[in-house]
Amino acid sequence: MSTMCLIKCSLEFDPKDNYLLDCGSPTNTNTSVGNRIFTSDHLFLSNPQPQQQSLTSQSTPSTTYGSSLLTTATVFNKASNFTFPINHHGRHFIRLYFFPFVSNNYNLTSSKFSVSAQGLFTLLKDFQPDVQTPIVKEYSLNITSDELVITFDPSPNSFAFINAIEVVSHPDELIPVSALTVELPKNHHNLITHALETVARINMGNQTVYPDNDTSWRLWNSDGPFIIKQNNFVRFVTNLSAVNYTENGPSVDIAPVSVYGTATKLETEFIPGAILNNTWSFNVDPGFSYFVRFHFCDIIERPPSELILNVYLNAMSVAKDLNLGEQTSNILGAPFILDVVTKVSNRNSMINVSIGTSLAHGAFPQSILNGLEIMKISNSKGNLDEVDTGTVSLTSRSKQNVWIIAASAAAGALLFLSVLGCLIFIFCRRRNKKSSSNTGHFTEENSSPNGNGSSIFSKSKVGYRFPLIAIQEATDKFSESLVIGIGGFGKVYKGTLFDGTIVAVKRGAPQSHQGLAEFRTEVEMLSQFRHRHLVSLIGYCDERDEMIIIYEYMENGTLKNHLYGSDLPKLNWRQRLEICIGAARGLHYLHTSSSKAIIHRDVKSANILLDENFMAKVADFGLSKNGPELDQSHVSTAVKGSFGYLDPEYMTRQQLTEKSDVYSFGVVMFEILCGRPVIDPSRPRGMVSLVEWVKELQKNGELEKIVDPYLVGEMKIESLKKFVDIADKCIAEEGVDRPPMGNVLWNLEYALQLEGTEIRTGQTVNDSPTNHVENGVSSTVFSEGSMGNLDGVSMSRVFSEMVKGEKQDMR
Repeated sequence: MSTMCLIKCSLEFDPKDNYLLDCGSPTNTNTSVGNRIFTSDHLFLSNPQPQQQSLTSQSTPSTTYGSSLLTTATVFNKASNFTFPINHHGRHFIRLYFFPFVSNNYNLTSSKFSVSAQGLFTLLKDFQPDVQTPIVKEYSLNITSDELVITFDPSPNSFAFINAIEVVSHPDELIPVSALTVELPKNHHNLITHALETVARINMGNQTVYPDNDTSWRLWNSDGPFIIKQNNFVRFVTNLSAVNYTENGPSVDIAPVSVYGTATKLETEFIPGAILNNTWSFNVDPGFSYFVRFHFCDIIERPPSELILNVYLNAMSVAKDLNLGEQTSNILGAPFILDVVTKVSNRNSMINVSIGTSLAHGAFPQSILNGLEIMKISNSKGNLDEVDTGTVSLTSRSKQNVWIIAASAAAGALLFLSVLGCLIFIFCRRRNKKSSSNTGHFTEENSSPNGNGSSIFSKSKVGYRFPLIAIQEATDKFSESLVIGIGGFGKVYKGTLFDGTIVAVKRGAPQSHQGLAEFRTEVEMLSQFRHRHLVSLIGYCDERDEMIIIYEYMENGTLKNHLYGSDLPKLNWRQRLEICIGAARGLHYLHTSSSKAIIHRDVKSANILLDENFMAKVADFGLSKNGPELDQSHVSTAVKGSFGYLDPEYMTRQQLTEKSDVYSFGVVMFEILCGRPVIDPSRPRGMVSLVEWVKELQKNGELEKIVDPYLVGEMKIESLKKFVDIADKCIAEEGVDRPPMGNVLWNLEYALQLEGTEIRTGQTVNDSPTNHVENGVSSTVFSEGSMGNLDGVSMSRVFSEMVKGEKQDMR
């Protein structure tokens, strides 16, 4: 049965992102469980520190995930990031492996550190693994950006460590968008924008289900240790052959056969009228909400309609007289899941789950449960390891402090009354002043960031500042229903200003000031220029320590989402050319509009946005930097950007020029032509990196393999050749060999002009190429109209002619 399940699991789900890291190991590690290969972590450390060390343990702990993973560790004395390219937007499992061994001068049990993801979610706060036992922490995050950044931050006078990391995309249906609350009044609790931490994943029937029998590599612990009191009526049942996955029910990705095929039940049919509960108890952190999933599957050989249950959480009714037969169309062995959310108060640290018998409609006095999952939901501050202090009730405080609170409240009331009089006086003086223009811009007097009337920006940018209350009104107080994206800086909301203007509102993560430099840079950069191919700044807010940027709203989202990874309509070749030209114009403007070039430093398809007419606009200037002085060739700076798009010369020498943008844009051009991610770990080894794949095929004369199949048959050969030629020059290893952005723009416009030339009826086809001289560089092109479009034309012949031309140029 185990072999059958493994075969079925492998066919059911293939994760698009599947990063397995053995931290501290110089080589790849093949685990004993499941034969999975974990790679060394050094390629994913985006800011390695000199103090970073790799340790090796002499002991080998026992663990269900593979003991070999825990014999090495990477240690950090400073905050460090792991960066993972994300190819499939959606929920991902993050698993962190810890085994605090002793090695060299480090005793890992004395470590203390925090772990966060995307700068938005705190996964661990002041974590201290002070017992020398293996620990695996599992989280589920909905990732909508192109990168996942996991940060390890040591506490003062301490250090951080990690033994292994998994980042694996899981099926979208595994976690619902929302779930109904148990507490009254019953509301739907949003889950899509929250991080989740696995607290318990339990298989009933007193049997453990190991990760290699689960499509998402999940461990299901046996329920025996969690049963509060076993009585004579508790039975453990196994009937794997009875499980019958249906089209409309949960799939094997929700839970495997080995979960639905086992159960713990109460059997009281020999005691007429008996009403009993079977209860499991779990330790949880108080002050959080929890997502709870019940797995049911009637594997008892009798009509399912005869089994009716009562379901409780902490003595609150979840489902009264639940008829499994009605839920599964009376199909024996058909799985059924029940999802709810419950809040655990600050005075409680337990979740008790009870499944009870019911006598409704003459049912058998039995109850059954097959599996259970409990996941902690991040709070309003994105925290999973620290209770929001604003939710702590007065009853949990010491009685000795009550009088202090009362006195403080009285003093505060007096202070409030005195300050109120001053505010009314000030308001009366200001009420006649002109507040703003119709575009929603406000003066410095209208907004007082940080409560002191000062701004982190110079007065020249004051005209763009919005008061926080205006942004709250535009976004319905940052309603989760208006979230249109989540990035490294924070969430992006769709908003409507008071004059009806629709905008995009990017809000920095409230619990972190890590994005302050990027926030300042982006506002200052965008306020300097206006161009039809750069996303326009509408305003910003730095009030009350907020970091909010307001942009024009781009109806068609990112270029990336129109190339792959979504259900959006595909772009045709002409649209792709016009988008390339628009983005190139925006970058050319940045490079030439002032005495010093402005280098974007994060050019990628996700930062090229499309308006309602699919006009391209370059966005996200948080990493932008002024170029070198006239007497300098480069700017020396730390490497920043996105994995897969980074200029190799910039990465190795830390020397930034506008040619670094040209390289990134060349990668985007091939991304547009191929219609695939820049980094795709799901592909065979030689195809993971788009740039390496393109160069290898070019070397072998097989470039026809890179073209997006959607484009075949609608491209003019001359246009295609010109596009590939300039893209190839952009990704040259050395910056000196790359053309300036103006030259790239000229060639793209020429490629579009070639695309626009229609073959005339009766025209003779001439396959012979002609030599074209451009800016002193000779290249082989096909004469206008010589081959029409790609219908009936061999792609191999097209690219072989291109290769011949390149060889002639080299001579």
